[in-house]
Amino acid sequence: VIGMSTTFNRDLELESIDLVTLAGLMEERYGGRVNLAEFLAGMEFEEIIELTVGRLVEYVVWSLRSAQAG
Repeated sequence: VIGMSTTFNRDLELESIDLVTLAGLMEERYGGRVNLAEFLAGMEFEEIIELTVGRLVEYVVWSLRSAQAG
């Protein structure tokens, strides 16, 4: 079961190349409103390794709200 605390690396076994693919899919879906590459660029390596579904969801929601407000 995938939940908010599911990690991309440890639980889903996604590798960095998979995150690049995910970034592309998110760009297709959300356009410039959600920039996963920029989000990840602001993180330390350990933060990326421990990235959870919940943290990504929070970022997407924040990005979409920010785009609407701007």
